[in-house]
Amino acid sequence: MRYPALVSDVNPSRARAFALCTLAYVVALAVGALVVAMLPELSPLAAVAVADVAATVVVFVFSTVFRNSSFYDPYWSVAPIPIAAYWAFSPVEDGIPPLRVAMVLAAVLLWGVRLTYNWASHWGGLHHEDWRYTDFRRKTGAFYPLVDLFGIHLFPTVQVFLGLLPVYAAVSLGQAPLSVLDYVGFAVALAATVIEAVADAQLHAFAATKKPGEIMDRGLWAYSRHPNYFGEIAFWWGLAILGAAALPGAPWVFAGAIAITVMFVFVSVPMLDARSKERRPGYEAHMKRVPAIFPWFPKR
Repeated sequence: MRYPALVSDVNPSRARAFALCTLAYVVALAVGALVVAMLPELSPLAAVAVADVAATVVVFVFSTVFRNSSFYDPYWSVAPIPIAAYWAFSPVEDGIPPLRVAMVLAAVLLWGVRLTYNWASHWGGLHHEDWRYTDFRRKTGAFYPLVDLFGIHLFPTVQVFLGLLPVYAAVSLGQAPLSVLDYVGFAVALAATVIEAVADAQLHAFAATKKPGEIMDRGLWAYSRHPNYFGEIAFWWGLAILGAAALPGAPWVFAGAIAITVMFVFVSVPMLDARSKERRPGYEAHMKRVPAIFPWFPKR
């Protein structure tokens, strides 16, 4: 199914595509900020939740108008930066260690900038759409707009918001003194960002020279079929540890890390593996040798 012709079918240049995507996120940020300003009676947590949904709907409108759901792709890494900053600079409880706030903000900023840069460096423009979205559109037909809104846009937004709950705990609520757990969480988040960056760089280098049907099994990819996903999962667990350090005994800080882990293990990885099995004859044997996400020595 194709959407009605709301815009020209001529593929815009990559520069114009980035300009349109940037416009989408500027408008989304402005709408989110306006929503927060209109809800002064809500806590910063609740206000951001409403604003997050409103900003997502703005991006969804752009995705619909330009018939490309990949408008949403950078939301995962872009939205956490202003959200974390807003919480950190809103009125907070007294006694929150400034170093903890600085560590949390630094972790989110480094991860977000790195992941967004990775997306921007390899996005082909509006003529390119993630194959999963194309597949959903083909399979769901007339119901795709609902799948697009709730499955491709709002579902990840909810996942990321849950993942940011420990950030709120750490920068707005947690009065516990700094402990070893803070440094462990920060180290995990930084190490995860590095692992993900290395895995992505190795994958892009491989993609530039690979032969048809060739399987990526070198570098970090020799120990995990999806080491970039391992890095992503580990990042959210790093934030969860920081949240637990700030609010000991608050299990809800782990909700996001658990939800994101479940999504990658039971949705993202099976989809990618199934596609690779169709496209690469030796991939099924590769699956038997190399762990899916969590790195370990391959079987001989």
